[in-house]
Amino acid sequence: MPFRRATRLDDAVRESRASALARIPRGVWALGFVSMCMDLSSELIHSLLPLYMAIGLGASTLTIGIVEGIAEAIAMMVKVFSGALSDYFRRRKALVVLGYGLAAVTKFVFPLAPTLAWIVAARFADRVGKGIRGAPRDALIADLSPSDLRGASFGLRQALDTIGGVGGPLLAVGAMAYFASDFQAAFWVAVVPAVLCVLLLVFGVEEPKAGTSAATGAAPRLHIRDVRRLGGRYAIVVAIAALLTLARFSEAFLVLRAKDVGVPTAMAPWVMVVMSVVYAGVAYPAGAAADRGLGPRLLSVGFATLIVSDLALANAAGAALLFAGVALWGLHMGLTQGLLAALVAASAPADLRGTAFGVFNLVCGIALLGASVLAGWLWDTFGPSLTFYVGAAFTAIAWMALARGGGGAAELRRT
Repeated sequence: MPFRRATRLDDAVRESRASALARIPRGVWALGFVSMCMDLSSELIHSLLPLYMAIGLGASTLTIGIVEGIAEAIAMMVKVFSGALSDYFRRRKALVVLGYGLAAVTKFVFPLAPTLAWIVAARFADRVGKGIRGAPRDALIADLSPSDLRGASFGLRQALDTIGGVGGPLLAVGAMAYFASDFQAAFWVAVVPAVLCVLLLVFGVEEPKAGTSAATGAAPRLHIRDVRRLGGRYAIVVAIAALLTLARFSEAFLVLRAKDVGVPTAMAPWVMVVMSVVYAGVAYPAGAAADRGLGPRLLSVGFATLIVSDLALANAAGAALLFAGVALWGLHMGLTQGLLAALVAASAPADLRGTAFGVFNLVCGIALLGASVLAGWLWDTFGPSLTFYVGAAFTAIAWMALARGGGGAAELRRT
């Protein structure tokens, strides 16, 4: 009898998940596949670029850390402006198309770039495109999603995005093998999914009709003073996200750590594959669990997982412990990133969602810049092990701050 009851419970959980997936709007699915295609392109390049900069162009780890930190910070900082614009004009799709289109154009630059300066410029332009599209896209998902499916919708988008994150490094591995470790030839492969992404977005995604969401032209224009309406619960979500972002750094350091422990250059993209497989597998279930009120608990587990990941990476002397740490890094990302996006959507007024995601990403961008520059300096000065030990220490401090915040978790539970 207990076995039968457990079986019936498992069947009910599976049916509930299937029902939630069936109810997620078509536009959210389309945006998920758009993200997947762009991630196929971007992660192919991202998984090879740190090694290309270090081996092919002679850049130091500190230089790579600064470039990666600034690049990701640019993406997150630009989101504050694009998000606010999407709220002001009550239109989101045009900005999303502009952002993905700019990122697609930069994919032609990487295989043609003759110097490090061109690579850096293309990397920054690519991240500007990410910044332009990010907040309006997330706000559009929130506009399209029923309130009881918001966690599942963001989790689905994140899962499809991360499937692209798996496929991109796999394409990189295959391209490097086929083209005999020719970085430029491998970069050309990234052009195809980038172009497909833009076509899918243009023809496959529609904004909600007027009157059904914040994306309506009937409402009055926003003013700067409206930012005050974001409120205390939103501020708590942003503060927690900033702490978590400050405690970790760019995934480029995972690829560099693989090279440091002896993983062959052509096989280094497997680091991103392993991380992304775990990330993709966890993102949707974590989002669905957040819809059932488990958000604060998932955040806490995410902090703990990042600490263990940092410790494993700090002590890695070979591939086994390295990939264990990378898998835990992916688990941490899956438990936290979609959940934080859903919390932003739930805590902000509907007509300020673009602005809310923009401010959220601005704060996280500043934190990521600081974390990546510090990681690059620590790596060059004291070695990779201390870099990850410091990451674990910062994560522990952030976790304790969350736990001692008291009302923070309660606010998140009410969000």
